[in-house]
Amino acid sequence: MSEAGKAKPAKGAKGGGNPIEKAKAEAKADKKAKKGESKTAAAPAVGETQKDPNYVPRMKKRYLEVIRPALMKEFGYKNGMQVPKLSKIVLNIGAGEGSQDSKKMVAAQNDLTAIAGQKAIITKAKKAISTFKITAGRPVGVKVTLRQDRMYEFLDRLVTMAMPRIRDFRGVNGKSFDGRGNYAMGLKEHIVFVEIDYDKTETVWGMDIIFNTTAKTDAEAKALLKGFQFPFTN
Repeated sequence: MSEAGKAKPAKGAKGGGNPIEKAKAEAKADKKAKKGESKTAAAPAVGETQKDPNYVPRMKKRYLEVIRPALMKEFGYKNGMQVPKLSKIVLNIGAGEGSQDSKKMVAAQNDLTAIAGQKAIITKAKKAISTFKITAGRPVGVKVTLRQDRMYEFLDRLVTMAMPRIRDFRGVNGKSFDGRGNYAMGLKEHIVFVEIDYDKTETVWGMDIIFNTTAKTDAEAKALLKGFQFPFTN
């Protein structure tokens, strides 16, 4: 037989080539294809939700479309940057009795986290108070600071759902401002929030809520909060 007849098919030609090398090449190509698919069509992790990029909290939308124009007209601001706005909301539960019982402190922390929609932190005493049997560094309460969208979402729940559930509710004190445009109010029972299951709650906590604004005067801050439908009594 001639040399031409003995020649082997070229590598990579149909029906020829090293079968082991061919299998490796196919496996490598398949792996790359799968990797590319996983990057483009990856599913969200368990418990993770994809937030709508166009989402705007209802109270934030109200501020932009209703409250800000009204304040500009009322106080004669020259531009929108001068108009007062909410900067943060601080929630605090003074769980003094929890200093002697760590389970109660954890329960207060979990309840405030559920109410705020954000992890609450445990606060500790800066100095000892012998009257209340509190030593420096001992846990005395829990707090959380809300900003941006979560701040507006909490405000919405407070005004539209929690306040109407307060027993014998007649409004909030319109004089609890600090002279620098910040407002403070208190709740006797944290169970007015729908996030708390009364039947599973062992301790009813009081709560302090502080509204920090960019207003320079109390009158401006009050007008701002009125725009958010705060039911002031005076």
